[in-house]
Amino acid sequence: MNYIKIADTTLSDPKSNLTFKQKLEIARKLERLGVDAVELPEVGAVKADTLLVRTAASFVKNSVLSVAATTSPAAIDRAAEALSTAVHPRIRIELPMTSSIMEYTLHKKQNKMCDYVSAMIAKAKTVCDDVEFVAVDATRAEEAFLKEAVKTAVEAGASKVTLCDDAAILLPDDFAAFVVRVTEGADVPVGVLCNNKNGVATAAAILAVKNGAACVKTSIGGEATPLREFGALIKDIRENYGITADIRTTELHRTIDQIEWIINGKTRSVNAREIVDDGVRLSINDTIDTVRESIEKLGYDLSDEDIKKVYDEFLRIARKKNVGIKELDAIIASAALQVPETYTLENYVINSGNRISSSAQISLNREGRTVQGIAIGDGPIDAAFHAIEQIIGRRFELDDFSIQTVTQEKEAMGNALVRLRVGGRIYSGTGLSTDIIGASVRAYINAVNKIVYEED
Repeated sequence: MNYIKIADTTLSDPKSNLTFKQKLEIARKLERLGVDAVELPEVGAVKADTLLVRTAASFVKNSVLSVAATTSPAAIDRAAEALSTAVHPRIRIELPMTSSIMEYTLHKKQNKMCDYVSAMIAKAKTVCDDVEFVAVDATRAEEAFLKEAVKTAVEAGASKVTLCDDAAILLPDDFAAFVVRVTEGADVPVGVLCNNKNGVATAAAILAVKNGAACVKTSIGGEATPLREFGALIKDIRENYGITADIRTTELHRTIDQIEWIINGKTRSVNAREIVDDGVRLSINDTIDTVRESIEKLGYDLSDEDIKKVYDEFLRIARKKNVGIKELDAIIASAALQVPETYTLENYVINSGNRISSSAQISLNREGRTVQGIAIGDGPIDAAFHAIEQIIGRRFELDDFSIQTVTQEKEAMGNALVRLRVGGRIYSGTGLSTDIIGASVRAYINAVNKIVYEED
């Protein structure tokens, strides 16, 4: 069998809006799924960058933990320091291969670039045994120069070479032939990164594999070859073509659903029609083990900490009504994979009518201390949001607000989604309750907790 390595790039975007905890949860799930490498962006001067790599290294034991180092030799030192506790560390030297980008980002002409490639690879090799040379925008480079750059990288000590079709300008068969030509004579494993903007990245990647490529870079929700499609393809063609990977294909769709849930801030089943109601109803008398079994039947793989959070939220709802499978799915969305709660809701009183201005009195708990806010607004939910802002001591831009019913019966649960914009970033919060105001208040507090956690 021809074993193909899969390096996932989902977490490699330095401009990602994911929280620290979300990134770690995704890394954990990718490790469990069996990808060969989990790729992270360059480590900057911010301490959080180093902390992210070191924390990921504490549980990413089987997969390679790969960190980019592009901008300068100092970036290599930061990557090496952050990776010092990783079981399988790798440094990626990602360098542009087109003249315009070289000059703009690195201020180097093409005739000096091979020297820079050699220096960066050699430097990385002194601090890490596994060094990957990534030729960015390779398909738009001058082919003779690209061949020389690849040869230079290998001679300087690169353990592997990756060619990128960032602009998606080659059809699959042409890309496969391109990879063969450029890497001829390179005695190291060759990887490919194909942009999927034209929908043919999976085809390009598998044809490159048939022609000798040993690694494919994938992503979930990003621009590279979709992990879901590529993993499913490997499973389907394994018998006929003798191509396989170590990824756990039986868990592929479930795990990717979970990661997409983390990325999008909601579950795959916010549209409840995707979950089939099996008629089972959980009551307040059900134990945490019973609820855990139902969670696993839904396809979720939660930590013990998140199971407890889901169970606590389940008990709050179950005091008012029995909980069905659709409602349990919504509870998971609101309770699991959340940041630590700076503020928790104690109680709220809302006054509203057609002859009075809507008002809200909200009581929150912060570090064991009760804090209150009272506000008037254009409707009960607006008043509640203003009261929360009064407690926090700042205003937030409301980017989106919506409410959906999880089920259709008389005592249906409301699932509220709030998106707040702060400094160009979006923070989403969800809340559940049998009344829409309670769901909205909980969703707003959930989003605020994420903002406070990130800023602290």
